[in-house]
Amino acid sequence: MSTSSLRITLISETYPPEINGVANTLGRLSEGLCLRGHKVELIRPRQADDLSAAGDENLLLCRGWPLPGYPGLQWGQVSMHKLLRRWRRERPDVLYIATEGPLGLNALRAARRLGIAVVSGFHTNFQQYSRQYGLGVFARMLTQYLRWFHRRTHTTLVPSVSQRVELERRGFDRLTLMSRGVDSQLFSPARRCPALRAQWGLAENDIALLYVGRLAAEKNLGLLGQTLQTLRQTYPQQRIRLVLVGDGPQRNLLEQQLPDAVFCGAQRGEELARHYASGDIFLFPSLSETFGNVVLEALASGLGVVAFDEAAAAQHIRHGHSGALAMPGDSAAFIDAASWLLEDHEALRRVRLNARQQASRQGWPAIVEQFEMHLRSACEHTPATLPGPAAQGVSVKPDSSAPRG
Repeated sequence: MSTSSLRITLISETYPPEINGVANTLGRLSEGLCLRGHKVELIRPRQADDLSAAGDENLLLCRGWPLPGYPGLQWGQVSMHKLLRRWRRERPDVLYIATEGPLGLNALRAARRLGIAVVSGFHTNFQQYSRQYGLGVFARMLTQYLRWFHRRTHTTLVPSVSQRVELERRGFDRLTLMSRGVDSQLFSPARRCPALRAQWGLAENDIALLYVGRLAAEKNLGLLGQTLQTLRQTYPQQRIRLVLVGDGPQRNLLEQQLPDAVFCGAQRGEELARHYASGDIFLFPSLSETFGNVVLEALASGLGVVAFDEAAAAQHIRHGHSGALAMPGDSAAFIDAASWLLEDHEALRRVRLNARQQASRQGWPAIVEQFEMHLRSACEHTPATLPGPAAQGVSVKPDSSAPRG
């Protein structure tokens, strides 16, 4: 396979400094590709601090509209004809489309018209989120659209085995597993901070139950309060406090429901790493993740992680060795798993050491190299052999096909 540098275009409706798993992943992949000598073009919606981005020829900013229920996140929109003009002037070797909204759709249509190879990523369970926000009636239509969208790319990268199985059950094909990495130098037990724990009202022998992520309905955060209550009843002699790092539409409600919890808001970089390392047990009750980058960050920070047995947790945690797992959807088992970690301080210490060792083997450089391999593979397929209806002898205009049931 050729080792020449590529011109790669990344299309995403979220990107750093926005705080979420998709933005974090795209930022890491972009940085890693540039370090490997590739030219990376980024197309995304405008952000509040984009004045410094003016004049960057490798950045195309487009209009954005707020995503309902998600302040700070937005849909992007750019015309297909603008993309066609841009890519006819300087043609990318391959596109990576991370989000399937209007921006991603027009990028896909333009690429198919020009015969540019496209790889897509399945980063967000939008069809599950629609049910959480009272839009369940649209879940089937959304699944049909997503299946139609991804079938028109060379391959779809999925971050976990459980996600691949779920999508295969829904009729998706050409799915390729590509996991995620973690910066184990940034996220490290060495960043534990007694002064920060004191701000939380905790001494060294007390227990900080930590949650990091968006405070939103699809994260199943009601289980945090249930777990805290049970642990306090089971271990009345142990001082236990719940600490939440992140922001989102449910913050006000959670502050009312959990009056003695510590809400730290969104944190970034070294401050985020310091918050991780200052915790003891990481609670991750979400059932809607495609991966869950925070699980790897918690493991690298040396925390005892409690999660459901899917996505990142299923891939990187061995129950009883490097964390504690519960069957997906079994809230009682989740609480029992957290209780097990508190039964024996020596067992918790051992789990935390094993967690750190496991995460230290999941660096980003290997993930970026794997990503590059998938992009090169897509480039080797000529437009005439790109998968989809046209490749099967059906006459279809690449940019005018529409999703059907």
